[in-house]
Amino acid sequence: MLVEQVESKWVDCFRRVFRMCEVNPGDRVAILSETLSRQINVKLAELALLDLGAAVFHVVVPTPPLKDPVAVRSTGSSPAIQANESVIAALRSSAMVVDCTIEGLLHARELKEILSEGARLMMISNEHPEILERLMPDPALQKKVALGVDMLANARQMRVRSAAGTDLTIDLTDAPARGSAGFVTDPGKVSYWPGGLCLCFPRRHSVNGTVVLDVGDVNLTFKRYLESRIVLTIEDDFVVDISGDGLDAELMKSYFAAWNDSNAYGVSHVGWGMNPAARWDSLVMFDKNDTNGTELRAFAGNFLISTGANEHAGRYTNGHFDLPLRHCDIELDDKLIVSQGCLQEPLA
Repeated sequence: MLVEQVESKWVDCFRRVFRMCEVNPGDRVAILSETLSRQINVKLAELALLDLGAAVFHVVVPTPPLKDPVAVRSTGSSPAIQANESVIAALRSSAMVVDCTIEGLLHARELKEILSEGARLMMISNEHPEILERLMPDPALQKKVALGVDMLANARQMRVRSAAGTDLTIDLTDAPARGSAGFVTDPGKVSYWPGGLCLCFPRRHSVNGTVVLDVGDVNLTFKRYLESRIVLTIEDDFVVDISGDGLDAELMKSYFAAWNDSNAYGVSHVGWGMNPAARWDSLVMFDKNDTNGTELRAFAGNFLISTGANEHAGRYTNGHFDLPLRHCDIELDDKLIVSQGCLQEPLA
């Protein structure tokens, strides 16, 4: 396990990111954490914001008791706030919220209210600072991500295929599109570090087809590279069949079933990675405690499909899989934007 301590180089990384977020002297900035948050990131955020002259304050909440039948990982839907109105009011009144909760607030029920008065939210993913340092946001990526989000928002259909057998069709009608380059400047908006993703949340009755997870693809909830193939059959937004002869399929079946919740089988979001600095092979270099796997969601050219909560389809659950696939073709309205896992112009 990597050592976690304050290093001047990491304070500088956090300071540079907050400068990209246009934090100014006197800005009220809330650092939200929970009792089991990665404390090194909380401290680095505090020191960097103080260096910039921000009016920093902490909101620390107890990590809630476990309620789920299995371990919860990488949901982007932290339960830490527990709908506490006092906490929400404090966050809502700030200029920016630095989200250092374990799971993050990206899909949390309280997020909309927190942003309702113009606060912006910057999520620091639950990563060791070494990972954050290597994946510093690149302002040049912002235009590419914005272009990808615009293309996604204006498309009617996404088609995903691969030589391994994936053939998936997504109706994009009214599907909210999102993207992040790793920093946030606009009121009421959200970003996260590490960044570099374009994705959308399909509405109900939008996703059908087959997803083949091949050897070397990644189950990020388990922080595990697949060593055997898994075939997911998706009908009317839900995984209706999971097949495969290896341990990977058995583990996925078991985790899905443990929730006893049909919403866990629903499609959460789909999209692709945009970050050329993010590496597919990085997971082998870290103990599981040191990484949240955000890098592998963002490596350039991956197709990312996730199951679980989709607030835009009215589905909530803590059961969640993030599944980045390599070597896929992705088309938006018959325009090829990713070819065999490689970004195409104008996104390349």
